[in-house]
Amino acid sequence: MANDNIQYLNQLLHESKQGGGETAIERQHAKGKLTARERLTKLLDPNSFQELDALVTHHAVDFGLADKSTLGDGVVTGWGTIEGRLVYVFAQDFTVMGGSLGAAHAAKITKLQDLALKNGAPVIGINDSGGARIQEGIQALGGYADIFLRNTLASGVVPQISVIMGPCAGGAVYSPALTDFTFMVQGTSNMFITGPQVVKAVTQEDVTMDELGGADVHTGISGVAHFAAPDEDTCLTMVRTLMSYLPANNLEDPPAVASKDEPMRAEQALNDIIPANANEPYDMKAVIELIVDKGSFFEVQAPLAMNMIVGFARLDGAVVGIVANQPMALAGALDIDASVKAARFVRFCDAFNIPLVTFVDVPGFMPGVAQEHGGIIRHGAKLIYAYCEATVPKLTVITRKAYGGAYIVMSSKPIRGDLNLAWPSAEIAVMGPEGAVNIIYRSELEKAADADAMRAQMIADYREKFASPYQAASYGAVDAVLEPSQTRAALINGLRMLANKRDTNPAKKHGTMPL
Repeated sequence: MANDNIQYLNQLLHESKQGGGETAIERQHAKGKLTARERLTKLLDPNSFQELDALVTHHAVDFGLADKSTLGDGVVTGWGTIEGRLVYVFAQDFTVMGGSLGAAHAAKITKLQDLALKNGAPVIGINDSGGARIQEGIQALGGYADIFLRNTLASGVVPQISVIMGPCAGGAVYSPALTDFTFMVQGTSNMFITGPQVVKAVTQEDVTMDELGGADVHTGISGVAHFAAPDEDTCLTMVRTLMSYLPANNLEDPPAVASKDEPMRAEQALNDIIPANANEPYDMKAVIELIVDKGSFFEVQAPLAMNMIVGFARLDGAVVGIVANQPMALAGALDIDASVKAARFVRFCDAFNIPLVTFVDVPGFMPGVAQEHGGIIRHGAKLIYAYCEATVPKLTVITRKAYGGAYIVMSSKPIRGDLNLAWPSAEIAVMGPEGAVNIIYRSELEKAADADAMRAQMIADYREKFASPYQAASYGAVDAVLEPSQTRAALINGLRMLANKRDTNPAKKHGTMPL
């Protein structure tokens, strides 16, 4: 009898691993997609996956569901490790009723979320679903609500990662939108509130699924997703890379590694990287790559708002969050998308104890009717709020321009910047010399016999007095002016000095961020 029981158990476990059956699996592979279990195998360390709720089934009986019951109910859940570190995972199985979410399906996910919150470990969800299971009606909708609630409660407590590897539509999209980072696969993953057919019926717009909500749309236009990969294998490798920078929870520090890079390495190339012409661009990514541990920079949301760079890196093996203006795009000016992109990243780093290193070359906020009408004031305030609120170590390097309100917002000393450094090429002022002279000396220039010569002299005088780091240094607005080649050593020494930083905000339920 005992052997019969064991045989029956093994039969059930084998059945649960078959998903929707061979034909459905072949259809999945034909689309260039892996199955839920294949994805988990590639994501996690070998043989580390421990499954939960393999024998769960739905208990719905309406609309023919009584005869459609599959073990696992269309989602594989459990835990495993990535580089030896615990993670909780779920993967929706499109081969089972299109991965649709019903009450039992949702309950498996929420059980996992509860375990992650109790045990302080990240949650990684792989989404591949046709949406709510229509036959289960409000119970399916309630299942999404249960998931959203836990996404919200876990926010800032454990990292939450969403991986979109198929359709994700309707209410389903809001769980990924509530998580910290979202990955998509080009050509096979989509996210949208309503599909192309509904869009056509309501707005008369003809659009494909990829044009409406594909990976390139959401990483480069909407900002909904953070990473796009050409295929599923690459995508899952990128997830593993991201996890190497993140702590398990908000009470831990990010994982440090033994660096093979010389901490006090001087980079002579930095001394010549700023062009002589103040209006000539240069690549801030090259600056970052020369300063951080070699090969450690992992950029986030690269195609979106390219005038702002954000990402993770290491300095002497310690994880830092990088925020930087990019002079190669829009001269590095802050616009709506750049402000929101940076604000969200700053808040993530602050929530998870990741020090912030900010590189500044910003001529100001982007002018224009579209920006003003789009709410640049409100969106720019998000970035100010994020930096002001952040209590992690904040180190700032002003490489060139730092003008006006944009100087303030980019982790300046008055908003609790801990270590603010400037290169000799730094220009710290209310505005650029040309604009300042035109305002200050407007009447004199209008009366001058040789206005051009007078303007040139006044610009030179203004630049010498204000558009340099030395007046700011005389007031302590920057802590040091340093040779660019010494920036890596200065930042690493600064991080060591700030390792035990303690800072708090006033007690409150929560602030009213300008959303």
